[in-house]
Amino acid sequence: MTTANTARTAEERQREIVRRARATGSVDVTALADELGVAKETVRRDLRVLEDHGLLRRTHGGAYPVESAGFETTLAFRATSHVPEKRRIAAAAAGLLGDAETVFVDEGFTPQLVSEALPGDRPLTVVTASLPVAGSLAEAENVSVLLLGGRVRSGTLATVDHWTTKMLAGFVIDLAFIGANGISRDHGLTTPDPSVSEVKAQAIRSARRTVFAGVHTKFGAVSFCRFAEIGALETIVTSTLLPAAEAHRYSLLGPQVIRV
Repeated sequence: MTTANTARTAEERQREIVRRARATGSVDVTALADELGVAKETVRRDLRVLEDHGLLRRTHGGAYPVESAGFETTLAFRATSHVPEKRRIAAAAAGLLGDAETVFVDEGFTPQLVSEALPGDRPLTVVTASLPVAGSLAEAENVSVLLLGGRVRSGTLATVDHWTTKMLAGFVIDLAFIGANGISRDHGLTTPDPSVSEVKAQAIRSARRTVFAGVHTKFGAVSFCRFAEIGALETIVTSTLLPAAEAHRYSLLGPQVIRV
Protein backbone atom coordinates (compact mmCIF):
# COMPACT_ATOMS: atom_id res chain seq x y z
CA MET A 1 0.00 0.00 0.00
CA THR A 2 1.36 3.43 -0.88
CA THR A 3 1.93 6.22 1.63
CA ALA A 4 -0.79 8.30 -0.07
CA ASN A 5 -3.30 5.45 0.24
CA THR A 6 -2.35 4.88 3.88
CA ALA A 7 -2.85 8.59 4.66
CA ARG A 8 -6.16 8.65 2.86
CA THR A 9 -7.33 5.54 4.68
CA ALA A 10 -6.33 7.04 8.04
CA GLU A 11 -8.23 10.23 7.25
CA GLU A 12 -11.35 8.28 6.29
CA ARG A 13 -11.02 6.13 9.39
CA GLN A 14 -10.72 9.17 11.63
CA ARG A 15 -13.81 10.76 10.04
CA GLU A 16 -15.72 7.56 10.74
CA ILE A 17 -14.55 7.54 14.36
CA VAL A 18 -15.77 11.13 14.86
CA ARG A 19 -19.08 10.29 13.18
CA ARG A 20 -19.59 7.32 15.50
CA ALA A 21 -18.61 9.28 18.60
CA ARG A 22 -21.10 12.03 17.77
CA ALA A 23 -23.85 9.53 16.99
CA THR A 24 -23.49 7.46 20.16
CA GLY A 25 -21.81 9.82 22.65
CA SER A 26 -18.60 7.80 23.02
CA VAL A 27 -16.41 5.21 21.31
CA ASP A 28 -14.47 2.24 22.64
CA VAL A 29 -10.98 1.33 21.43
CA THR A 30 -11.58 -2.42 21.35
CA ALA A 31 -14.91 -2.13 19.53
CA LEU A 32 -13.48 0.32 17.00
CA ALA A 33 -10.52 -1.94 16.30
CA ASP A 34 -12.88 -4.85 15.60
CA GLU A 35 -15.32 -2.83 13.50
CA LEU A 36 -12.68 -1.00 11.47
CA GLY A 37 -10.43 -4.02 11.05
CA VAL A 38 -7.30 -2.40 12.48
CA ALA A 39 -5.07 -2.85 15.52
CA LYS A 40 -5.95 -1.24 18.84
CA GLU A 41 -2.75 0.81 18.67
CA THR A 42 -3.89 2.20 15.31
CA VAL A 43 -7.17 3.30 16.89
CA ARG A 44 -5.32 4.85 19.84
CA ARG A 45 -3.11 6.75 17.39
CA ASP A 46 -6.24 7.98 15.56
CA LEU A 47 -7.74 9.11 18.86
CA ARG A 48 -4.58 11.03 19.72
CA VAL A 49 -4.73 12.80 16.34
CA LEU A 50 -8.41 13.63 16.81
CA GLU A 51 -7.78 14.91 20.32
CA ASP A 52 -4.95 17.11 19.01
CA HIS A 53 -7.46 18.56 16.52
CA GLY A 54 -9.95 19.25 19.32
CA LEU A 55 -12.59 16.84 17.99
CA LEU A 56 -12.47 14.18 20.71
CA ARG A 57 -11.27 13.80 24.28
CA ARG A 58 -9.67 10.50 25.18
CA THR A 59 -10.73 8.47 28.20
CA HIS A 60 -9.43 5.19 29.59
CA GLY A 61 -10.29 2.78 26.81
CA GLY A 62 -12.05 5.18 24.46
CA ALA A 63 -13.07 8.75 23.73
CA TYR A 64 -16.06 11.10 23.61
CA PRO A 65 -16.88 13.99 21.24
CA VAL A 66 -16.01 17.57 22.12
CA GLU A 67 -18.61 20.19 21.31
CA SER A 68 -17.10 22.98 19.24
CA ALA A 69 -17.98 25.96 17.08
CA GLY A 70 -18.97 23.53 14.34
CA PHE A 71 -20.64 20.78 16.39
CA GLU A 72 -23.20 20.98 19.17
CA THR A 73 -25.22 18.07 20.49
CA THR A 74 -29.01 18.43 20.61
CA LEU A 75 -31.11 18.46 23.75
CA ALA A 76 -32.61 15.12 22.69
CA PHE A 77 -29.14 13.56 22.57
CA ARG A 78 -28.14 15.03 25.94
CA ALA A 79 -31.23 13.40 27.48
CA THR A 80 -29.74 9.97 26.63
CA SER A 81 -26.11 10.59 27.64
CA HIS A 82 -24.68 10.08 31.17
CA VAL A 83 -28.21 10.28 32.62
CA PRO A 84 -27.59 8.67 36.06
CA GLU A 85 -24.56 10.93 36.57
CA LYS A 86 -26.58 13.99 35.54
CA ARG A 87 -29.38 13.11 37.97
CA ARG A 88 -26.95 12.84 40.89
CA ILE A 89 -25.35 16.15 39.98
CA ALA A 90 -28.73 17.87 39.54
CA ALA A 91 -29.97 16.70 42.95
CA ALA A 92 -26.80 17.95 44.64
CA ALA A 93 -27.00 21.30 42.82
CA ALA A 94 -30.65 21.80 43.78
CA GLY A 95 -29.60 21.19 47.37
CA LEU A 96 -27.57 24.41 47.23
CA LEU A 97 -30.70 26.56 46.92
CA GLY A 98 -30.38 27.88 50.46
CA ASP A 99 -32.70 30.83 51.10
CA ALA A 100 -32.86 31.88 47.44
CA GLU A 101 -36.29 33.06 46.32
CA THR A 102 -35.47 33.82 42.67
CA VAL A 103 -33.55 31.35 40.52
CA PHE A 104 -32.27 31.35 36.95
CA VAL A 105 -32.20 27.92 35.30
CA ASP A 106 -30.09 27.62 32.16
CA GLU A 107 -30.91 25.71 28.98
CA GLY A 108 -29.77 22.09 28.70
CA PHE A 109 -30.69 18.71 30.11
CA THR A 110 -28.72 18.88 33.38
CA PRO A 111 -30.20 22.30 34.31
CA GLN A 112 -33.64 20.90 33.45
CA LEU A 113 -32.99 18.07 35.93
CA VAL A 114 -31.93 20.70 38.49
CA SER A 115 -35.24 22.53 38.02
CA GLU A 116 -37.16 19.29 38.56
CA ALA A 117 -35.21 18.64 41.78
CA LEU A 118 -36.00 22.05 43.30
CA PRO A 119 -38.15 21.88 46.45
CA GLY A 120 -41.86 22.37 45.90
CA ASP A 121 -42.80 23.18 49.48
CA ARG A 122 -42.06 26.93 49.41
CA PRO A 123 -42.60 29.84 47.01
CA LEU A 124 -39.98 30.15 44.30
CA THR A 125 -39.65 32.26 41.16
CA VAL A 126 -37.79 30.55 38.32
CA VAL A 127 -36.48 32.60 35.40
CA THR A 128 -35.45 30.60 32.34
CA ALA A 129 -34.81 30.78 28.60
CA SER A 130 -35.56 27.07 28.29
CA LEU A 131 -38.97 25.95 27.03
CA PRO A 132 -38.56 22.45 28.52
CA VAL A 133 -37.71 23.92 31.93
CA ALA A 134 -40.69 26.29 31.79
CA GLY A 135 -42.97 23.45 30.72
CA SER A 136 -41.80 21.10 33.46
CA LEU A 137 -42.43 23.70 36.18
CA ALA A 138 -45.52 25.43 34.78
CA GLU A 139 -47.98 23.41 36.90
CA ALA A 140 -45.88 23.33 40.08
CA GLU A 141 -47.96 24.73 42.93
CA ASN A 142 -45.44 27.03 44.62
CA VAL A 143 -43.35 27.94 41.57
CA SER A 144 -43.83 31.09 39.51
CA VAL A 145 -42.20 30.65 36.09
CA LEU A 146 -40.91 33.57 34.04
CA LEU A 147 -39.99 32.53 30.49
CA LEU A 148 -37.59 34.89 28.72
CA GLY A 149 -38.72 35.92 25.23
CA GLY A 150 -36.62 35.72 22.08
CA ARG A 151 -35.72 33.55 19.12
CA VAL A 152 -36.09 29.83 19.87
CA ARG A 153 -33.13 27.64 18.87
CA SER A 154 -34.38 24.34 17.48
CA GLY A 155 -31.64 22.12 18.88
CA THR A 156 -31.95 23.27 22.49
CA LEU A 157 -35.49 24.73 22.59
CA ALA A 158 -34.21 27.85 24.34
CA THR A 159 -34.58 31.55 23.59
CA VAL A 160 -31.65 33.78 22.60
CA ASP A 161 -30.74 37.18 21.12
CA HIS A 162 -31.25 40.73 22.37
CA TRP A 163 -34.84 40.26 23.51
CA THR A 164 -33.69 37.56 25.91
CA THR A 165 -30.67 39.36 27.31
CA LYS A 166 -32.50 42.70 27.67
CA MET A 167 -35.27 41.09 29.70
CA LEU A 168 -32.75 39.19 31.82
CA ALA A 169 -30.73 42.35 32.47
CA GLY A 170 -33.73 43.84 34.27
CA PHE A 171 -33.64 41.25 37.06
CA VAL A 172 -31.63 40.73 40.22
CA ILE A 173 -31.55 36.96 40.74
CA ASP A 174 -30.53 35.20 43.94
CA LEU A 175 -29.03 32.11 42.33
CA ALA A 176 -28.20 31.03 38.76
CA PHE A 177 -27.79 27.40 37.77
CA ILE A 178 -25.53 27.49 34.71
CA GLY A 179 -24.49 24.86 32.21
CA ALA A 180 -21.72 24.95 29.60
CA ASN A 181 -20.43 22.94 26.68
CA GLY A 182 -16.93 23.11 28.10
CA ILE A 183 -15.18 24.18 31.29
CA SER A 184 -11.42 24.51 31.54
CA ARG A 185 -8.99 26.15 33.92
CA ASP A 186 -7.32 28.05 31.07
CA HIS A 187 -10.37 29.20 29.12
CA GLY A 188 -13.20 29.24 31.65
CA LEU A 189 -16.77 28.36 30.65
CA THR A 190 -17.45 28.13 26.94
CA THR A 191 -20.24 27.37 24.48
CA PRO A 192 -20.28 27.13 20.65
CA ASP A 193 -22.91 29.77 19.85
CA PRO A 194 -22.37 33.53 20.48
CA SER A 195 -26.08 34.16 21.08
CA VAL A 196 -26.19 31.46 23.76
CA SER A 197 -23.00 32.82 25.28
CA GLU A 198 -24.59 36.27 25.69
CA VAL A 199 -27.57 34.85 27.58
CA LYS A 200 -25.35 32.84 29.93
CA ALA A 201 -23.07 35.82 30.57
CA GLN A 202 -26.02 38.07 31.36
CA ALA A 203 -27.49 35.48 33.73
CA ILE A 204 -24.23 35.43 35.67
CA ARG A 205 -24.12 39.24 35.78
CA SER A 206 -27.70 39.32 37.07
CA ALA A 207 -27.15 36.69 39.77
CA ARG A 208 -25.81 37.10 43.30
CA ARG A 209 -24.59 33.47 43.28
CA THR A 210 -23.76 31.13 40.40
CA VAL A 211 -23.58 27.34 40.45
CA PHE A 212 -22.20 25.33 37.53
CA ALA A 213 -23.60 21.80 37.25
CA GLY A 214 -22.03 19.47 34.68
CA VAL A 215 -20.78 15.96 34.01
CA HIS A 216 -17.09 15.05 34.10
CA THR A 217 -16.80 15.05 30.28
CA LYS A 218 -17.28 18.83 30.23
CA PHE A 219 -13.98 19.41 32.03
CA GLY A 220 -11.04 20.30 29.83
CA ALA A 221 -13.31 20.79 26.81
CA VAL A 222 -13.23 24.18 25.08
CA SER A 223 -15.80 25.68 22.71
CA PHE A 224 -15.77 28.86 20.64
CA CYS A 225 -17.31 31.50 22.96
CA ARG A 226 -16.15 32.18 26.51
CA PHE A 227 -18.85 33.58 28.76
CA ALA A 228 -17.32 33.37 32.25
CA GLU A 229 -14.12 32.73 34.16
CA ILE A 230 -13.94 29.95 36.75
CA GLY A 231 -13.69 32.58 39.49
CA ALA A 232 -17.20 33.84 38.65
CA LEU A 233 -18.64 30.62 40.08
CA GLU A 234 -19.51 30.12 43.72
CA THR A 235 -19.77 26.34 43.33
CA ILE A 236 -19.03 23.64 40.77
CA VAL A 237 -21.08 20.46 41.06
CA THR A 238 -19.91 17.40 39.16
CA SER A 239 -19.39 13.69 39.80
CA THR A 240 -16.63 11.60 41.31
CA LEU A 241 -15.65 10.65 37.74
CA LEU A 242 -13.73 13.94 37.74
CA PRO A 243 -10.46 13.03 39.52
CA ALA A 244 -10.04 14.57 42.98
CA ALA A 245 -6.71 16.15 41.99
CA GLU A 246 -8.34 17.90 39.03
CA ALA A 247 -11.26 19.07 41.19
CA HIS A 248 -8.73 20.57 43.62
CA ARG A 249 -7.06 22.51 40.79
CA TYR A 250 -10.42 24.08 39.91
CA SER A 251 -11.09 24.93 43.57
CA LEU A 252 -7.82 26.89 43.68
CA LEU A 253 -9.41 29.30 41.18
CA GLY A 254 -12.19 30.24 43.63
CA PRO A 255 -15.26 28.02 43.61
CA GLN A 256 -16.12 25.21 45.98
CA VAL A 257 -16.07 21.93 44.02
CA ILE A 258 -18.59 19.26 45.02
CA ARG A 259 -18.21 15.72 43.60
CA VAL A 260 -21.15 13.35 43.97
